[in-house]
Amino acid sequence: MALRLPFFYLVSFAAWDNNIPMKTALYWHALGGGRVQCDLCPHQCRLADGQWGVCRARQAMDGELKAAGYGHLSAAHLDPVEKKPLYHVYPGARIYSIGGWGCNLGCEFCQNWGISQQSPLPGPEYAPDTIAEQAVKSGSIGVAYTYNEPLIGYEFVSDCAQRVRARGLRNVLVTNGFVLPGPADALLPWIDAVNLDIKSMEESFYKKSCHAALPPVLDFACRARAGGCHVEITNLVIPGMNDRDNLFEELASWMAVHLGRHTPLHLSGYHPDYKSKNPPTPLATLEHACELCARQLDYVYIGNQVSRHGADTVCPGCHATLIERAGYLVKIAGLTAAGQCVRCGRAFDGLVAQTK
Repeated sequence: MALRLPFFYLVSFAAWDNNIPMKTALYWHALGGGRVQCDLCPHQCRLADGQWGVCRARQAMDGELKAAGYGHLSAAHLDPVEKKPLYHVYPGARIYSIGGWGCNLGCEFCQNWGISQQSPLPGPEYAPDTIAEQAVKSGSIGVAYTYNEPLIGYEFVSDCAQRVRARGLRNVLVTNGFVLPGPADALLPWIDAVNLDIKSMEESFYKKSCHAALPPVLDFACRARAGGCHVEITNLVIPGMNDRDNLFEELASWMAVHLGRHTPLHLSGYHPDYKSKNPPTPLATLEHACELCARQLDYVYIGNQVSRHGADTVCPGCHATLIERAGYLVKIAGLTAAGQCVRCGRAFDGLVAQTK
């Protein structure tokens, strides 16, 4: 099968939807005296009139909580699905990818801080129907909510996801998973695949370096799996912070027990950015971590580094190569049209297009 070329170009809209009314947020309650409490994520920000939440996307206004980022995009691209990264979701396909502004974490090493640490900027606003139609016109498999933290734009993601599903396309969530159970359970039925960032298995790391907590993230992973979503995990490996052997082993063990050993893990290379001055991740560290995690997981990949180690997908049953990768170039080498290993017939652990 021929190599499928990646697509990186910016997708521009022919027109946008101006003057979308400020939308009242979901998941909040009034505290009295004009104050409100957000009930979307574990921060549960208590806000006076005019104040913004930690996420920079939700604002108290006139005794209500407003979804201030609704319809505001920081980026829209037609990407290889592997860029999310998702290696087991329609390999070689393209997905329409959109991002907004803000994040409910404050990671000092953030690789996208230019949009994640920024409130929505003035500009065009887009309606959910416009997003869904653009996904159809672009020929993509669906929409990925990515780049910044999509869950803080919960209302827009939910509205878009329902319209995308109605058009027979897929929804992908690339997230830090820092959300409360109620909102998570309401959104996940509309989501087909999740790439979840587990930054460390140390609670102290989350508190000090991310200004957040680990247990809600692990809970979200379990909810996504129980809800029928395809789940892949990303771990950004930062020298001197979360690159100890015991942390890799603990992550792999937790995934194997709670998500299943067939759950893909992406070990991603870090580069110095935002407030972090730690040196870039050595390739040797990623390759060593890959070997450790592969003792407990069937699929372990290396990202943001060029390495033949941890690039291809290999059948856990017979060790035949199913998918070959060179960067974002993808070759389906050993899968049938029905998504089975051509050698042993084992079903592919992921989502593939079913053809007769």
